[in-house]
Amino acid sequence: MGGAMLRGWLASGIDPARITVIRPSGTPIEGVTVLKAPPPDGEVPAVMLLAMKPQKLDEAVSALAPTTGEGTLIVSVLAGVELPSLAKRFPKHRAIVRVMPNTPSAIGKGVSLLHTDGDEAVRVEAETLVRPLGLAEWIDDEALFGRVSALSGCGPAFLFRFIDAMAKAGEAQGLAPDQAARLALATVGGAAELAAASEETPAQLADRVASPGGSTRAGLNVIDKGAALDRLMQNVLTASARRNEEMAAAAR
Repeated sequence: MGGAMLRGWLASGIDPARITVIRPSGTPIEGVTVLKAPPPDGEVPAVMLLAMKPQKLDEAVSALAPTTGEGTLIVSVLAGVELPSLAKRFPKHRAIVRVMPNTPSAIGKGVSLLHTDGDEAVRVEAETLVRPLGLAEWIDDEALFGRVSALSGCGPAFLFRFIDAMAKAGEAQGLAPDQAARLALATVGGAAELAAASEETPAQLADRVASPGGSTRAGLNVIDKGAALDRLMQNVLTASARRNEEMAAAAR
């Protein structure tokens, strides 16, 4: 996720010389300073982005926490790790902001959820940081943060599965796999752009496509029977939100 955010920032024109990446592998990134570990005598960072796997947090704290200071804004994209858990591990900080972006941030089309107990100046700074990545939405109740993250943070993966399923269904109708994949991807992309630009709801747009007794209505009847798709997505988001709660409990 950190890599997707970095690509989005660089594509937006942020000077790569302002960015230092701590990467144990040391794999270089063009224009960006890459270090295997924080330098013991380095400057206190103005902003520190935590983008390791949540399970690796405690492993990284011993190296990262000593580098922070009273002027450091800590931005965490760690799923399930709450503000008190972060404050306990990074006692020296100016403020802490939780951000849950998603992978389309790499192309400036992402969604970033934000939560902080900092003041208005912190909120403005954090929102300014993520705006180049796409839509920014504040979640004021941290108890809801993990639940909402299941929608926008995990959502691209669910949509990718849907695109893949559409392509496979096209193959089953006799299309070549590459053609079915192109059609599925273009159909979903175009429909998403239309929905974003329309004043009508997605449900209304679906009904507008479906003429009575037509082929679209026949397909929608399958989707709508017993609210099957609604129930599926509720189960999917519930499972993801539950896992976020489990990770939060483990990090406390």
